[in-house]
Amino acid sequence: MRILILGGSVFLGRAFAVEALARGHQVTTFNRGRSAPDLPGVAAVRGDRAVAEDLAALVDGQPGDAPRAPSGRRWDLVIDTSGQQPHTVRRSAALLKDHADRYLFVSSVHAFADWPAKPVNEDSPLHECPADSPPDLPVDNALKAGCERAVLAEFGAERSLLLNCGLLVGPHENVGRLPWWLERIARGGRVLAPGRPDLPIQLIDAADFAVFGLDLAERGDHGSFVTTALPGSSSYRRMLAACVEVTGSDAELVWVPDQELTAAGIEMWSELPLWAPEDGEAAGIWQADSGKAVAAGLRCRPIEETVAATWAWLRERGPRNTPYLQGDKPLGIDPEKERRILAAHPG
Repeated sequence: MRILILGGSVFLGRAFAVEALARGHQVTTFNRGRSAPDLPGVAAVRGDRAVAEDLAALVDGQPGDAPRAPSGRRWDLVIDTSGQQPHTVRRSAALLKDHADRYLFVSSVHAFADWPAKPVNEDSPLHECPADSPPDLPVDNALKAGCERAVLAEFGAERSLLLNCGLLVGPHENVGRLPWWLERIARGGRVLAPGRPDLPIQLIDAADFAVFGLDLAERGDHGSFVTTALPGSSSYRRMLAACVEVTGSDAELVWVPDQELTAAGIEMWSELPLWAPEDGEAAGIWQADSGKAVAAGLRCRPIEETVAATWAWLRERGPRNTPYLQGDKPLGIDPEKERRILAAHPG
């Protein structure tokens, strides 16, 4: 296939490009060229999808950049891993609908109104966010729902694939949740481990996500799929034990209950990445129903394999000089705060 990836150089977009090239597809990437280098073998087109002139240049094409039709470039499939604003996604889809057969949009479980408080599936209600939302809205979970509607408004249901992504991990992760844990555990000593050790969690390797998305596209499938690991496929204990194993550190995991972490003012998801209290507003965070995707062929590798591959990548990459960020929030607990909490658990 001729594939256009909106993004294509960072984490999930990179995983799609790697997999597509390995299958022999022709891959064009469209990005600003700021986040990371494009992979060898892709036809890289520079531009900002939020700029109308850049989008027009993308479809008009330049000699040698990509296969062209008389009316401009044409692709069999668009893979959109970078869409965050409905206005931007709709403008992209509107321009590309006459230049591409199908559109695969990477949405999120954030698009569901009941998540993370309750379990969700493909039939769960979406947030109220229209396809024609104004540009540059403040970051909000509802925006992904508007992005889905934008794709459907331009490409229609029969030409659209919507993958509601769960929690992605793996090599080249740019948010840094699993990398933060690996680096913290590699430093050794007593490590604050959050909540109930055997709480079931759902983590999907970006490479498995990309394999599934391309499998669907190659078959000509359409529709929406909650795309994450099966509920109960891993646990905090398995993930952190794998971090200890692959780093070879002397780390001692000290498990601290949710209520103590909450009382200590730990901010869920950011101070201790991947942690949220088991009860309350995030009670359904690890209960997304991926049964439809599994029935359609989704396969997820064990968390231990992903942890090992991520650690190998971190060692190759070397130390990072800036903090990992979730939005504008640095990831990770302050070492002194961690020591104060651990002091109440002498072992």
